[in-house]
Amino acid sequence: MIAIDPSGLRLMGVVNVTPDSFSDGGRFLDADVAVEHALLLFEQGADMIDIGGESSRPNAEPVPEAEEMRRVIPVVAKLAERTALPISIDTYKAGVASEAISAGASIVNDISALRFDPKMAGVVADAGCKVVLMHMLGNPRTMQKNPRYDDVVEEVAAFLEERAAFAIGEGVPPENIWIDPGIGFGKRLEDNLDLLAGFSKIREIGYPVVVGTSRKAFIGTIIEEKSPDERLFGSLGSFAWSALAGADILRVHDVRETAQMLDVIAAIASREARI
Repeated sequence: MIAIDPSGLRLMGVVNVTPDSFSDGGRFLDADVAVEHALLLFEQGADMIDIGGESSRPNAEPVPEAEEMRRVIPVVAKLAERTALPISIDTYKAGVASEAISAGASIVNDISALRFDPKMAGVVADAGCKVVLMHMLGNPRTMQKNPRYDDVVEEVAAFLEERAAFAIGEGVPPENIWIDPGIGFGKRLEDNLDLLAGFSKIREIGYPVVVGTSRKAFIGTIIEEKSPDERLFGSLGSFAWSALAGADILRVHDVRETAQMLDVIAAIASREARI
C-alpha cells in the first residue's frame, strides 16, 4: 500500500560548474553551455536548478571564493535572465551566496548547514531565501575517513533539528528551511541504507526533506558499477523509495528519467483509493 502521494514532489536538477565533480565534472565549465543544460533540465521536468562551483566529492580540495564566483555567478545571472523558475546556489561561502542571490538565486544549498562560514546565516536571513541544511561529518576532504555512528538515523536527525533551531535563532523563518540527511557525506554503505530505511524519523523533524542519492558511490557498490554514468537505474531505485517514503525534493542529474518514474508512481497512487 502506498502511504505517501508522490505527485507533489519536486525535482532539483544538478549543474556542476566544476572540473572535478564526481559525475559531470568538466562538462559545464563554459557558462553558456551550463545555462543551456539547465534550461534543458527545466524542459525535462526540473522544478529548480542547483548550480555548484566547488566539488563536494570525497577528498575534494577547497576552491578559493574568487574562483568559485568566477565559475557560478555568470551562470546564475544568465539563467535568471531566461527563466523565472527557482535557482539554487550550492555553496557554503557567504560571499558566493550573497553574489548569487543578487544575480537571481533564491535558494542556498549549504552542505555545512551554516557551520563553515559564520556570515552565511545572516546572508540567508537578510535575503529571505530558502536554505538547505545538510548533514555531513567533517568536510569533503575528511568525511569518508572511517565515519562511525552509534545510531546514524538518530544522530543525523538530532543534528538537523539543532541546525534548524540555530537558523531560526539567526533570523531564518522556519518556512524557509529545508533539510537534507546528506546521503554519501561521511557515511558508510550501511549508514546510507539505514537513513533511507529510517526516513520517517527525518520527516518527523517537520521541514521539507531534500534527498540527493543521484549516481552516488553507495549505489555503485550495490549494483557493482564503478562509473557514475552507469548508475541511472540504481539511482531511480533509491529515488522511488524516497518518493514513497515522503521526500519533498529529489536532487538529481537525470531529470527526464526521474520525472517519468515519478509520473508512473503518481498514476498508480491516484488509483489506490478506488480499489
